[in-house]
Amino acid sequence: MDKLVVTGPTPLKGEVVISGAKNAAVAILPAALLIDGICTIENVPNISDVKISCEILEKLGAKIDWIAPNTITIDSRNITTTKAPLDLTSKFRASYYIIGAMLSRKGSIEVGMPGGCKLGARPIDQHIKGFEALGATVTVEKGKIVANAEKLVGNNIYMDIVSVGATINIMLSAVLAEGTTIIDNAAKEPHIVDVANFLNTMGADIRGAGTDVIKVNGVKRLKGDATYSVVPDQIEAGTFMLAAVASKGDLLIKNCITKHLESITAKIVEVGAHVEDYGDSIRVWCDKRPKSAKIKTLPYPGFPTDLQPQMGVVLSIANGTSMINENIWESRFQYTEELNKMGAKISAQGKTAIFEGVEKLSGSPVYSTDLRAGAALIIAGIVAEGTTEIYNLEHIDRGYENIEEKFRNIGANIKRVTE
Repeated sequence: MDKLVVTGPTPLKGEVVISGAKNAAVAILPAALLIDGICTIENVPNISDVKISCEILEKLGAKIDWIAPNTITIDSRNITTTKAPLDLTSKFRASYYIIGAMLSRKGSIEVGMPGGCKLGARPIDQHIKGFEALGATVTVEKGKIVANAEKLVGNNIYMDIVSVGATINIMLSAVLAEGTTIIDNAAKEPHIVDVANFLNTMGADIRGAGTDVIKVNGVKRLKGDATYSVVPDQIEAGTFMLAAVASKGDLLIKNCITKHLESITAKIVEVGAHVEDYGDSIRVWCDKRPKSAKIKTLPYPGFPTDLQPQMGVVLSIANGTSMINENIWESRFQYTEELNKMGAKISAQGKTAIFEGVEKLSGSPVYSTDLRAGAALIIAGIVAEGTTEIYNLEHIDRGYENIEEKFRNIGANIKRVTE
């Protein structure tokens, strides 16, 4: 079993280069199943979720070559089966994108119920509603999802709630459908735009991604034979921005799209830190104890739920009492129990957590409860006095590439140890 050993406190200083977006990559890879040809994808994050996704695609008959550490080619001309391996698809959440892509390409798919972080109820009813509106039949039984369609036909689909996963999945299933599909009340996250841009590069006709109405005009086939680069990861960028604030550090974060970070930037300024925006990089520094704040997580362009735990570390050591309202996932405050082991004073109930800021945290053994909680605990370890041991690293490795190396390069005392 691996653990991260972090000794602090350390102010982080220097430069960090952001990898490709996890949430975009795990949707773009299944989207490549729609292509009757070969495509090249650059800036792919080398993380466990991506590796599992590649393994699933290969089991379906795609041929994948890593031609560089962050560049792959995918040949989807010879899809040989419509049954995805249940053991692999049940390991992570984004495996559900296989359904939309394979329905569109082959008219049939069988996958395991998606897994991933335990953040409370994560239903896929909006996905199924979209598939059925396009003409598919979907059954959920014995831990698997089976979807079939003789023909998919475009339709007008209104999303009852704003759902990133369902928006992308309906987009995938509509790409090769007959006629036009309109997705109303669509999610607007940057990785939705990235998936649409990827598909359009390969021959799709998708308009309006990034707005709340997306129009997909079905095409006969996607030809591929093109190269696409995954968008930089806004959540990784935000993680390092908040690490700079918490540690009273000074970081230049490179290879990011600063427009995607506006909600984080606003809160960082509100707690008393400083930000300089250079368009494709951003400098964040903090020279005093942060001030308290109120945070409410919302769909993009609001404050992202995936940065809520990292912000929670900042608020745990802020001067005064802060509050976070979590409006996306019902069980996202599990990390607060771990921070309390380190001396934080946080009371979490339901969708609200109250943070009574303390002057310092102390090192302690802690357990990563999900991907973003793991990143938050690394920041907490860097800030805390003494040594922090972080367990359950499989969560962290799902979404951050070379995370301990990146933190070490900016001054953190962090190492991975095998027990």
